[in-house]
Amino acid sequence: MFSKFLRNESGATMVEYGVALILAIVIGGSGLVLLAGQVNANMADTAPTLQTR
Repeated sequence: MFSKFLRNESGATMVEYGVALILAIVIGGSGLVLLAGQVNANMADTAPTLQTR
């Protein structure tokens, strides 16, 4: 069964899946880092309002 998988060249290979996974991780991680700054700023703005109530 495994040898049949290795001979079949149709579809994506493991290397292509690996590259796609790494790309998704990098893009997702970058998005989270960019959002973290905005979330932190929003929380800093909200905290004084919550403390006064």
